[in-house]
Amino acid sequence: MNENQNIEWKENWRDEYLKWICGFTNAIGGRLYIGMDDQGKIVGVTDAKKLLEDIPNKVRNILGIIVDVNLLEENGLEYIEIIVPPYPNPINYKGQYHYRSGSTKQELKGAALNRFILQRTGKYWDEYPIERAKIEDLSITALNRFRKEAARSGRVDPDVLNDTTEKLLYDLRLIDEETRQLNRAAVLLFHSDPERFIHGAYIKIGFFKDDKGNLAFQDEVHGSLMEQIDKAMDLIKTKYLIYSISYEGISRRETPQFPLEALRESLLNCIAHKDYADATPTQISVFPNHITFWNAGRLPEDWTIKRLFENHPSRPYNQTIANTLFRSGDIESWGRGYKRILEATNTYKLEMISGLMITYYTDVRSQLLAQEVDERYIPVIEYVVKNGSITNSDLQNILGVSKATASRILQQLTDWLDMQGTTGKGTYYTVKGSQWAHENYPILNSVGYRNNYTSKREVSLTLTPHKNRIDILIT
Repeated sequence: MNENQNIEWKENWRDEYLKWICGFTNAIGGRLYIGMDDQGKIVGVTDAKKLLEDIPNKVRNILGIIVDVNLLEENGLEYIEIIVPPYPNPINYKGQYHYRSGSTKQELKGAALNRFILQRTGKYWDEYPIERAKIEDLSITALNRFRKEAARSGRVDPDVLNDTTEKLLYDLRLIDEETRQLNRAAVLLFHSDPERFIHGAYIKIGFFKDDKGNLAFQDEVHGSLMEQIDKAMDLIKTKYLIYSISYEGISRRETPQFPLEALRESLLNCIAHKDYADATPTQISVFPNHITFWNAGRLPEDWTIKRLFENHPSRPYNQTIANTLFRSGDIESWGRGYKRILEATNTYKLEMISGLMITYYTDVRSQLLAQEVDERYIPVIEYVVKNGSITNSDLQNILGVSKATASRILQQLTDWLDMQGTTGKGTYYTVKGSQWAHENYPILNSVGYRNNYTSKREVSLTLTPHKNRIDILIT
């Protein structure tokens, strides 16, 4: 038996261990053993019978719950087992909410506490009413935009769209049925100044001259979320992107450095899934060779980044906001968001950094440098991406090194390359995750990749789950 998320060992009883019991109740339950050291060795307790009486009473009086307390014995040593079930309602220790995460106990505060209580009460943050918000204060422009786009999407009954604003809001579940007040989602989506009620409900966009953070210029996008979508996207397209010019006959073509469909999808993900209890605005950082979208969001507890790109149910962070944006046709349901990004993009990485961040790159080299790949070895990975595989002999020719040195370098690149075949002449190396990509995304294969943004492209996919992200390299 090892100490883990469900098991905690303590040599002696202290009343402060009620916090650990509280943490177990608010997570998935667990067992606390008294009379075992940090290595799980039984050392025994001298007052076992007294603890059998005291612990249940203290748990009941302070936490208000019932736990099983058992007396165990091994090799003549008595120790205590406390079995703690999970509770559906939040449990607190003297006003403090504790939570078991991994093998640690954490006190929930601020936004994390709000999320936890909302989760346990079965409501989403954006469903709660705002007393001071009035229907007459909502933006006519935002409401008209919704009506226009929803009519185009066909996801709202025409009779509802043509009815009063109040009836429309009721149908979209944007009015609390008990209080008959606008909820947080309604204010965010349609109020002309949602920041009067919810801090940080805006978007910051900045252009940086380099990776050192030298800001050249910036903009802020305020107003209703409905209007922020269009304002932010227009700013990105007209002010922040670089376009390459080409001609087909006499027709002029302007191609943005990043695919617009992917950028729009990322913007909508930021807006729909932001943790608005966090006062930090959504941030879009544009650099000469990459663009980053960040918001104070997070994945469901049992999800990984890899799962975003697999078939999965729709689990929006803000259920009501997401439903309205779905009705307007701005977003898709059924967890299709990141697949749409995958279908539109060239190179990017997705990671969790105090929120959810996705970065798009203009070239493979820039992305590899961001991954802190040794610059000397980047030509090796670029060769694999372009040609599909590399051998020891290929690497010798590329870098001008000996066979032994080439073997050593290939061993150092195991985070990015997979060895194929047997040892000796049959050995070659491919981009890590290529087989996973082929099996899970048939469009990603060595034959090529086609979409509305680009012509045929060679695709490789690199999985780095230990870094909690997925990297896709497309040349």
